[in-house]
Amino acid sequence: MRVTTKSDYALRALIEIANVLDEGPISAEELGRRQDIPKGFLQSILADLRRAGVLASVRGNAGGWKLNRPAHEVSVADVIRAVDGPLVSIYGQRPESVEYDASAESLQQVWIAARYALREVLEHVTIKDLAAKTLPHEISEKVAIEDAWNPH
Repeated sequence: MRVTTKSDYALRALIEIANVLDEGPISAEELGRRQDIPKGFLQSILADLRRAGVLASVRGNAGGWKLNRPAHEVSVADVIRAVDGPLVSIYGQRPESVEYDASAESLQQVWIAARYALREVLEHVTIKDLAAKTLPHEISEKVAIEDAWNPH
């Protein structure tokens, strides 16, 4: 899996927003400054997250961006889908839509299994977890496996 810069920036921006929930909306300029995200790129990301119902914009002097749903209801998978589309795609198609000839048909099952494995992690970690720096137990267990850290 490749995590795009757009997904990484989106997640970092949402963590920042979740960390200042009690202070009210935060401006795009402040988000960009705190996370070192280029302004134009951040504006595009925030718009994608607004269209997906993750964020809401607030107008006025005290305006800015705020979560549109509670942080515990927004998963990492939700964010990736909002800014980059499906978690797994093959030639722009979902794995169940790809057709292979008989000799390669088991490859489709690999893609579907890979998507399921990604969901097992990305749908169970929320913005609240990331902002609180606490992962769900089943995810922490995976991180604790020594082989998980090997780059092979």
